[in-house]
Amino acid sequence: MSNAQTTVEAADKSSGGGTLRRNLKNRHIQLISLGGAIGTGLFYGSSESITLAGPAILIAYLIGGGAIFMIVRALSEMSVEDAQAGAFSYYATRYWSKRAGFVSGWNYWFNYILVSMVELAVVGSFVNYWFPGIPAWVSAAAFLVIITATNLMGVAQFGEFEFWFAIIKIAAIIAMIIGGAAVVIMGLPSAGGVGASFANWFNDGGFMATGLLRKSASGNWTGLLMALTVVMFSFGGTELIGITAGETAEPRKTIPRATNDIIWRILVFYIGALGIIMAVVPWRSIGQPDANGVVASPFVQIFDSVGVHAAAGILNFVCLTAVMSVYNSALYSNSRMLYSLAQQGNAPKYLTRLSRSGVPYAGVLTSAGITVIAVIVVFLWPQFAFNYLMSVATIAALLNWTIIMITEMKFRRAVAAGNGPKELAGKKGQEALDAIIFKLPWPRVTPWVVLAFMALVVALMFFSPSYRIALIIGPIWLALLLAAYQLAAKNKG
Repeated sequence: MSNAQTTVEAADKSSGGGTLRRNLKNRHIQLISLGGAIGTGLFYGSSESITLAGPAILIAYLIGGGAIFMIVRALSEMSVEDAQAGAFSYYATRYWSKRAGFVSGWNYWFNYILVSMVELAVVGSFVNYWFPGIPAWVSAAAFLVIITATNLMGVAQFGEFEFWFAIIKIAAIIAMIIGGAAVVIMGLPSAGGVGASFANWFNDGGFMATGLLRKSASGNWTGLLMALTVVMFSFGGTELIGITAGETAEPRKTIPRATNDIIWRILVFYIGALGIIMAVVPWRSIGQPDANGVVASPFVQIFDSVGVHAAAGILNFVCLTAVMSVYNSALYSNSRMLYSLAQQGNAPKYLTRLSRSGVPYAGVLTSAGITVIAVIVVFLWPQFAFNYLMSVATIAALLNWTIIMITEMKFRRAVAAGNGPKELAGKKGQEALDAIIFKLPWPRVTPWVVLAFMALVVALMFFSPSYRIALIIGPIWLALLLAAYQLAAKNKG
């Protein structure tokens, strides 16, 4: 038995509340991951990616979606064999090193603290649309309390809340796709007087109007490759499938089904939605300010084009739901990550405490408490928060995905050596590898291809002023994590 396994069992016995409850069903898992990946990045951020790549953004989402699918498959391969809370942090500890597990877990936790911070900071702007007299900090505080209470109720209740949050977003996208497709089929003119048609993908400079990678007249880099940085950030949150593994009913059936279904659904919602938008609204008009100087979301533009003039109000409600959904998922994943880190000995022991309903309440309350401080930082220094801290969130996501792929390779080596988990233990060589239930496709090549792709995305950040700062902050952040691990190890020694 490995040291990691011994630590986990000891933590479970001392947690006081038993173990995590496996109450999440397949529909919960799919909607949790889908909801985490479909948020404000799609509703508002898609205009930036369309501006960079034009209609070719559809190809960018295909490429990025393929990479994310392989990352989730790699994580699910390990989760099916050994479903654990904290997922990749636990696997990195067991199959790589305690240092890797420490870096992976705390990096992921801090990444979602940043995401939580930004989501709560903007929730006030959505509430002010209807109630302009409510201070932004009041809205943030109210939603923090509501979502924290939801997470403390139990994983089944959390799953239901997240399921319905995601349903609202998905329903809005489906309504847009159906309405936009009807306009295209009937050939009706859009708000700008241009006839709705899929020919709009090719009429203004061609399908790859901005090329692969080139400098625009304004001096900024554009093209299909540049859009990949925005695309990959949009897919952040898909790996939540792995985080939920420790509380999934029948993980060997549920995780493979959810993993295989989730990627094509994401691609349909992203590619289908953006494809319809660019057929109804000429792509160069997307993201441009209107007569009042307001830059509308692409979804507002298409709702206006199909005659739904209350689009701003509808989208405001959908975005408010999206913010609540993202923070709900962030708090859930952060509490489970702290629980896993504490089991590994990489976080204070009190974080292993569970409520009678199996909720790691210490992790929930700790993450919520830290988020309170983070929200204050955002309100006091908004430019600092958005320009710098979100850059860390971007590079942190790439770091976690990199660790997942490297850990998967080490997992396979351990399995082949006879050190696999549970039913794989004792089996060696090809026999052990063949016994893996949910295999990563082309396992000898896929991890290296994905790692090369992520290296390309990091290199492309250098060409974008808004992402370039991440290349400076990222290495500093990694150095701080490594120093923190050494300090913690020294204190234990």
